[in-house]
Amino acid sequence: MLLYIHFPFCLKKCNYCAFFSLEYVPEMVELYLKGLEQEIYFWSRYFHSPRVHSIYIGGGTPSLLKEQELDRIVSLIYKNFAVERQIEFSLEVNPESCKPKDKLVVWKNIGVNRVSLGVQSFDPESLFLLGRIHNLKQVRESYFLLRGIGFKNINLDLMFGLPKQTVKRWLEELKQAIRLKPEHLSCYGFTFEQGTYLCENKKNYKWPDEEEVSRMYIYGGEYLEANGYIQYEISNFSRMGYRCLHNLGYWEGQDFLGLGPSAVSTINSKRWQNPANIKEYVLMVENGCLLREREKINRVKKINEFIMLSLRTTKGLNVREFYKLTGINFFKKFESVICLLHKNRLISIRDGYLRLTRTGMLLSDSIIPRFFMEEKRCLVGEVK
Repeated sequence: MLLYIHFPFCLKKCNYCAFFSLEYVPEMVELYLKGLEQEIYFWSRYFHSPRVHSIYIGGGTPSLLKEQELDRIVSLIYKNFAVERQIEFSLEVNPESCKPKDKLVVWKNIGVNRVSLGVQSFDPESLFLLGRIHNLKQVRESYFLLRGIGFKNINLDLMFGLPKQTVKRWLEELKQAIRLKPEHLSCYGFTFEQGTYLCENKKNYKWPDEEEVSRMYIYGGEYLEANGYIQYEISNFSRMGYRCLHNLGYWEGQDFLGLGPSAVSTINSKRWQNPANIKEYVLMVENGCLLREREKINRVKKINEFIMLSLRTTKGLNVREFYKLTGINFFKKFESVICLLHKNRLISIRDGYLRLTRTGMLLSDSIIPRFFMEEKRCLVGEVK
């Protein structure tokens, strides 16, 4: 299975972030660690020391963890889970917390072999707008420090579609990114998330129009591929051999276990989420109520998730796998939709796969649901 650990603490909440996070307070971190320790023990017993082939620690800002705290978490994982030898072990870090050097050395020594650096922008004005507390000097310093210690797989997170951003400015940011020669780039289109500062104050800023954002996505993707970064998912590009295996596991529908407050798990067609509250989370763990509320993923939902996750990738949807799962001829069932999308160059079909073109990926939120199965029709026997 894939293992995800959520560390929900930050020095400051970013203006765009809707993930569960809290202000960093040492006492609360210790409370969190005690809950996490108990949760690890619980799932180890429940799943009989499950086999883990990918570890991802995200947040929040996991790079705020002290050396001994991170070592404590990782030691518990290795003691209680059957961790495979050759795994991808990712850690999300922020530029301002990539110090001191000794802390980064500990990351490497405990097995972290992939670092995702939260740059978000190479434009100082955009960094301020997003509420980031690092500067460009810290980005470069942290990047080269990671390289100097020996990290050979680094991802940079970037965002486009920001106020005052144009295609030209976005391409210049990508140019600065590839000068650093990271192995991986995650490029996310900005979205308004309910409850965030930028969502509540969006009228105070001049946002690029939809057409300009579309050009950023199309031209940005072309620029990255021309420079050796192959797109393999809607928002992700990598050099050959450096795709994020953990995220690929999600898109391929593999089982995953999420630890920590707000973390989601999906195992054996059952899904559940931990409380997005530290005290509720710790209380739930202490009382052994981790199995309290679990959603059974029915066949229709499983099929629709297979469609959605497959079409997010450049590999696309395997129509033979769809037939094995449903007993339905994909091309026949969606003939009219496929013809329309193909005519408008939004999809391509090759070697038994239907995939979205780059323009199609830009419109994925409206295209993908067109292939979803309807609950009612499936229940009367359409899906076998």
